[in-house]
Amino acid sequence: MSSVSESLPPPTTATGPVAWVRDKLFSSPLNTVLTLLSVWLLLMTLPPLVEWGLINAHFTAATSAECRASPGACWAFIGQKYRFILFGIYPYDEQWRPLLAAIILTSLIVVSCMRRFWKPRLVGIWAVGLTLVGILMWGGVFGLTYVENTNWGGLPLTLILATFGVAFAFPLGVLLALGRRSRMPAIKTICVVYIELIRGVPLISLLFMSSVMLPLFLPEGFTIDKLLRAQIAIIMFAAAYIAEVVRGGLQAIPKGQYEGADSLGLSYWQKMGLVILPQALKIVIPPMVSLFIAVFKDTSLVVIIGIFDLMNATKTSLVDPAWRGFSIEAYLFISAIYFVFCYSMSKYSQQLEKQLATGHKR
Repeated sequence: MSSVSESLPPPTTATGPVAWVRDKLFSSPLNTVLTLLSVWLLLMTLPPLVEWGLINAHFTAATSAECRASPGACWAFIGQKYRFILFGIYPYDEQWRPLLAAIILTSLIVVSCMRRFWKPRLVGIWAVGLTLVGILMWGGVFGLTYVENTNWGGLPLTLILATFGVAFAFPLGVLLALGRRSRMPAIKTICVVYIELIRGVPLISLLFMSSVMLPLFLPEGFTIDKLLRAQIAIIMFAAAYIAEVVRGGLQAIPKGQYEGADSLGLSYWQKMGLVILPQALKIVIPPMVSLFIAVFKDTSLVVIIGIFDLMNATKTSLVDPAWRGFSIEAYLFISAIYFVFCYSMSKYSQQLEKQLATGHKR
């Protein structure tokens, strides 16, 4: 043979869309049944949802009567109440301030997710950013009107509770995890009691305790702001769960890593900070991010103690007699907000896992 025949392309049944559909959706009788059932459910639910949410929906209705005359969704309600939902009872003419504060907080979180900023200067960036957030929210300087934190609300307050909750709970949780594995009986007992006690009660109980019971134990004439009490409760609750997640990561580290660090003559804190903890935290990225997502969503529980977070502002907006009865639209709106933040955290954790996947493959 004087020439080599050209290689033929692979059959369409082995690669490409056809192969993907066959392997992922119809690879077995059970998968086939589940695929057909899923298609049936989508055909039964999507057309009515599209008709209700888009085709028959009202986007610019001037009054609620126009919305009630149609079977579709009333997105005009969101157009009328979105500022109240997002910013609560913050002074209407000053709502550009919490909007800017929310943008700064979100930007700080995004910057912190970029590995090139994982340097000591990140602490300075956070210090400047949080100072700006405090100036914008409180005011009282640079010609800004002073606003009590009892008037804060909506999305900025939710971001503040979640951001500070995670920021302070994470180092506390790491210390509790190390304390629980300590060889000193007193330290270990204190950490075990704290973790098990906090994990044994729901967050609602802690919020009630911080709001109702804590003031009873304070000296006469000394008070702690309700928002601060709620923030402390969230930090205490999250720290206990973070401690257990980190403890699981510490137990997953091979004993040889501890022995190798000891053979180098490292102190306890050098061993933990330079050898053990970096590996342990890398292992527990998925459960840790899941916990952060749960903390972000659990901030909605502060509604029970009267704090005007995103959920409370939404509930209050539905009280208006002129726009009563559009709770589905309101809760879909804030659900979309929660979904954007939670989904972003989930996708970031997957990306971070791939970037830090330095283990050896066999």
